[in-house]
Amino acid sequence: MMQRLMTSLKALHRDERGAEGLEKLLIIAAIVLPLLGLLIIFRNEIKDWVVDIWEQARGDAEADQGDFFGGQLN
Repeated sequence: MMQRLMTSLKALHRDERGAEGLEKLLIIAAIVLPLLGLLIIFRNEIKDWVVDIWEQARGDAEADQGDFFGGQLN
């Protein structure tokens, strides 16, 4: 029984199926985790920046309430 267990463990150790997928997963994690950390650290600054741009876009849209050729609509 012990011999069969050792044979199974050696076969499992030699088996490299899934190694490429694991490597890809680790590369993606190495890219995503630092980006996620930056998003968490700077979330308030990012939120303020997006809100400012949104308000500016809304203000520009409300100021340009005209027709396609630049005339004012009644």
